[in-house]
Amino acid sequence: MLELKSERLHLLAEAPGQQLAMGGQSLLADHSGAIYWPAEEVLVVADLRLDAAAAEPAPRELLIRLAEVIDRYQPRRVVALGGASRSAGREPQIATADLTRLGILQEDREWIWLDDRADAEIAARPLGGRVAKALRLAGISLRHRPAAGSVAPEIAGSLNPAARLSHYGTSMRRPCFVANRRRLIMPAFAAVAGGRNVLDEAFRPLFGNDGMAVWLLGQEALYPVASRLLSGE
Repeated sequence: MLELKSERLHLLAEAPGQQLAMGGQSLLADHSGAIYWPAEEVLVVADLRLDAAAAEPAPRELLIRLAEVIDRYQPRRVVALGGASRSAGREPQIATADLTRLGILQEDREWIWLDDRADAEIAARPLGGRVAKALRLAGISLRHRPAAGSVAPEIAGSLNPAARLSHYGTSMRRPCFVANRRRLIMPAFAAVAGGRNVLDEAFRPLFGNDGMAVWLLGQEALYPVASRLLSGE
């Protein structure tokens, strides 16, 4: 299960990535919001917002960031938790140039979109790759949206977690990873703002009284944060 040592979560500790252990597997949480799984040569990203109507970052910038992470880890497979479905019942508005960039990233590697919505496969056709509702690798379940109830272990997206940090009279809010011994929720890839506060009621049934660990996304590093420093909205 996920090994966490809360006494080591200091505000000033920082690193480009943080090592996590889940289900006997070693994972690397990257400051971009991605997870790299060395033993499986898999890069996991959540909620790729390639629709031109999405807020930020813009699709081109998002794909540039994704290319940088792919170049850094050279994964054999990319698993995208969400991002293939239509938006508000319409076809995704994706520029031809962005589809070309995406196609280049997909060359010579397997690409899987995870989405359990009924129209996901149809909407993903122009995006390339294949669509599945969920994926299980080495005992770990991957899915777009977290499953209800107790699961062990699971990596999911969809909730776009963010944390507000209050420390010595200052406050900051950033997208983040949030995890405990049975579940890891990923931020939207390359997100710089927005998201749902990890102290929101939506996270309570997922984490219960099992505690949580939080890593804030920075431009060049991840920042482990002690839960006592978190605040609501």
